[in-house]
Amino acid sequence: MKLRYNNILLLFLLLLSGIGAYGASVRLSVENGRGRRQIGVGDLFYITYVVSDTESAPQKPSSVPGAKVMYFDRTGQSSSFTSVNGKTTQSYSYTYTLTLRAEKEGSYSFGPVTVGGVKSNSVSYAIGQAAPQSQPGMPKADSSQPGRHNSEDGPKFIGKGDGNLFLKANVSKSSSYEQEALVYTVKLYTTYDAIKFIGATSAPKFEGFVVEESKDVSTSLNYETYNGKTYATAIIARYIIFPQMQGQLKVIGNTYTVSVDEREYYHDPIWGSMSVAKPLQLNVAPNDLVISVKPLPSPVPTNFSGGVGQFKLTSSLPSQNFLSNQAASVVYTVTGTGNLKYVKLPDLNALYPPQLEVYSPTPDVKANVGSANVSGTARFDYSFMPLEPGSFSIPAVDLVYFNPQTGKYETSTAKGYTINVGKGKGSEKSQTRGKMTFDSRLLPVGDNLSFDHTPFVKRFGYWLFFILPVLILLGAVVYYRAYLKANADLLAVRSRRANKMARMRLRKASDCMRKKDSEHFYDEMLAALWGYLGDKLKMSTSELNRQNVSETLQARGIGEGVIKEMVDLLDECEFAKYAPSAAQNGMDKVYDEGVNVINNLEDAFKQQKNDGNEK
Repeated sequence: MKLRYNNILLLFLLLLSGIGAYGASVRLSVENGRGRRQIGVGDLFYITYVVSDTESAPQKPSSVPGAKVMYFDRTGQSSSFTSVNGKTTQSYSYTYTLTLRAEKEGSYSFGPVTVGGVKSNSVSYAIGQAAPQSQPGMPKADSSQPGRHNSEDGPKFIGKGDGNLFLKANVSKSSSYEQEALVYTVKLYTTYDAIKFIGATSAPKFEGFVVEESKDVSTSLNYETYNGKTYATAIIARYIIFPQMQGQLKVIGNTYTVSVDEREYYHDPIWGSMSVAKPLQLNVAPNDLVISVKPLPSPVPTNFSGGVGQFKLTSSLPSQNFLSNQAASVVYTVTGTGNLKYVKLPDLNALYPPQLEVYSPTPDVKANVGSANVSGTARFDYSFMPLEPGSFSIPAVDLVYFNPQTGKYETSTAKGYTINVGKGKGSEKSQTRGKMTFDSRLLPVGDNLSFDHTPFVKRFGYWLFFILPVLILLGAVVYYRAYLKANADLLAVRSRRANKMARMRLRKASDCMRKKDSEHFYDEMLAALWGYLGDKLKMSTSELNRQNVSETLQARGIGEGVIKEMVDLLDECEFAKYAPSAAQNGMDKVYDEGVNVINNLEDAFKQQKNDGNEK
């Protein structure tokens, strides 16, 4: 009797699961990015869509009450099969995650949304005050307790990570020279069963560095023992960074959203021990790093090329016989690893004989960002023109660079040449002079000669030749003194030219947009925005950050709306740069917003100047 009862109960459960597989559903839920019940202004939080038994995909919402839409993508999927009386049915579901940033305090609701004709539930959430910044010396919350993400109220988002998943940042050298290539890597450690999604929600901050992103990351998981525990590991980000100044420079780790499957085990009275995969979404960030940068050794050679790394200079000349007044060229090629893009050759006009007129080229740099350095070639194609026939010597050219491995300045020399220049067309100067001929016949003298003759020195035109140069000289002196006074303050000059420089950078971004080169487009947009702010506010690169810029603009009397537009655009550009799927679209919109933001700031500065508040 008991066995029969158990069979009936099992059949009933299978029927219920089979019936449920036929009904499509959409379910929304809200999760807090800080692991607390309360969402604060400035916090990231998430609305999760779980779409079951329908192939239709939800649309990214254009706006969400009280928050700014940052990112939307599918982050997971699952399926199951059920067999009842020989009939098999399948149920499947997809998980979509909407990443949001809280902007305004209050209580809000979102939904319902419709997917494939099926309407979802609505979700409610409250946004409170921004979380206070931790003070120095105060203890930080312990985020390393295993299993704390399984509590009812979260947190499903775990600061720097926990014992089951965390990120570790590393740099190849903690102490380096200026312009020396360093490798910055972000490594993922995890013990979870499956990783479904990894995406950057913010960009790393390299203060005082030039950055080249490397594509050499892990394509598969490796296993590594760390602190006595075995983890699956992968390099998820790698950058080649070049410090631009001396001192203690900081690298602030960026934030990643990671979706994983966590295995839960339980005992079923019918099936015994069972386990299910529970989707889990984490926000993790690697550790911050401080790099000690020392200056290049003194004295710096006068002909230092600016190169830091290992380089070799070679030259090539297709022929050594030329004709005067005909153009020729000599090619110098720099190969090696290091800050190749910043290597410069000496001034060849000062080295070459005066009979050869040399024209400076634009270098053609082909650099490859590898796993440990930037390598490649820089080609300098110098055109020159012999001005007269003869035999001339093209001297050897030295490339002086600093080798951080040896700690010394080293020299690579390109060989010189002896050239023979023959007489070319149009090279001779005419030595013949036209003969002057005179007519031996005298002209007749008329009777209309005037006896009233005023000497030329007594005429006004004569003295005008002396007065005009004096007036021109006085005007030039006055203008030059005014020019020196106006340009004495270099920071003031940069501030006046900030708008012009920003528009030049925006033209480069426009070219990238036409080429659909999203990677360099967002680099140029960030360079235009940060460059404009640095020039206009007279701030150095090390002082440029959102807080300093916002405080300085507020002190200058710029409206909060204009400041918010600038900060939001910076966030959008940095987010799109490190979220490839988001960077492919919206370049037109970002470019228009950039133009509008700079115009609005320029108008605000002009208004302050007109009101007499310009500082």
